[in-house]
Amino acid sequence: MTSSIISQYFPDLSDIQKQQFDQLFELYSFWNAQINVISRKDIDLLYERHILHSLGIAKVYAFKPGQHVLDVGTGGGFPGVPLAILFPETEFLLVDSIGKKIKVVNEVAQGIGLKNLKAVHSRAEQINQKFDFIVSRAVTQLKDFYPWIRGKFKKQNTEGLKNGVLYLKGGDLTQELQESGLKQIKLYPLQDYFKEEFFETKYVVYLPAQ
Repeated sequence: MTSSIISQYFPDLSDIQKQQFDQLFELYSFWNAQINVISRKDIDLLYERHILHSLGIAKVYAFKPGQHVLDVGTGGGFPGVPLAILFPETEFLLVDSIGKKIKVVNEVAQGIGLKNLKAVHSRAEQINQKFDFIVSRAVTQLKDFYPWIRGKFKKQNTEGLKNGVLYLKGGDLTQELQESGLKQIKLYPLQDYFKEEFFETKYVVYLPAQ
């Protein structure tokens, strides 16, 4: 498994970014053997199912220099680590309630020299900063997720998407979106951007701050 799949969909990577993506497999393989953050069968599919999947958010919105992004329930660093590599001038804060997962994130970030990422052992509700965007990957149902982050958005909006949530989800989301009671939700099917079969039922759910 190589990082060439990333260059295929993101052809403008700098040499440093390519090198950072290349290093991820070895680092995650090593740390995953100590602290399981990715299922064993998935580690060989790291670039497709974790890194490229995380970068689906970048196909929907390109973060701007100086923006602040919170990754809730980051686990082993997804989607935050790949996004931080892709947007080196955007500041990322990654949180997870499981401390050993945050240890993996910090080791990986340090291993590739990521300067724009901070990872902390915390719950989203305990974070007191405000952010331009909040990202996450299938942590829980939207109706449960949104209360954790309500009120954590900066008031000003930059051009493009209004400040809000970019959430990676899969499957039939009809009932979940209905039950959430949230307004102006927009779905971006990842199969519009990536041709691999894995993405056929995957989406970026965009939800403006409300």
